[in-house]
Amino acid sequence: MEGDKRREKIIEMLSKSSRPMSGTELAEALNVSRQVIVQDIALLRAVNKSILSTNKGYILFSTKSRSSRRIFCVNHDNSSIEDELNSIVDNNGKVLDVVVEHDIYGQITVDLIINSRKDVKDFLAKLSASSNRSKPLNELTDGVHYHTVEADSEKELDDIEAELRRKGYLIETK
Repeated sequence: MEGDKRREKIIEMLSKSSRPMSGTELAEALNVSRQVIVQDIALLRAVNKSILSTNKGYILFSTKSRSSRRIFCVNHDNSSIEDELNSIVDNNGKVLDVVVEHDIYGQITVDLIINSRKDVKDFLAKLSASSNRSKPLNELTDGVHYHTVEADSEKELDDIEAELRRKGYLIETK
C-alpha cells in the first residue's frame, strides 16, 4: 500500500475506533512494520493531524471534547497514585495528562487519557510491569505534578477539586 493511502487508512481506523490503537495493532492491520507506523504517525502529526500517543496506543483527538477543563496541581507519593486517579474518575473526570516541571528539562507532559477505574488499573499494571526500569514522572519532582482534567461541567470539576483537597493531594495555587 502506498504511503499516502496507508496514512489515510490510519486516520480512518483511528477515527472509527472507540479505544486507543497500538502501533503493533495498526501495523498488523496494514501489513507493515511497527516502525513504518511510527514514521507515518510522525508525518501525520507534521501536517497537523490531531493524533495523541498515550500509554494505551494512538487516538485521534476529537473536537467534541467535554465542556470544562481544569489543571490541578497535586502532590503525593507513588502509593497514592491509584487513589488520586480514582478520585478523579469517580467524580466523572477524565485525566488527560500528567505534567511535571523539571529543573533541567523544563515542562514534561505525557498524555494519559484515563476515563475509568479500568483505565486506572491498566495504567498501574503497566507501571508495575516496568519494574525498576521506568518510574512515574512524579518521582522527578518529589511528588509534585499537574493533571489536566476534563468534565462535563464546572460543578463536576468543583467536586473533583474538593475531593483532592479533602484527601490532601491538592496544592493550593495562587
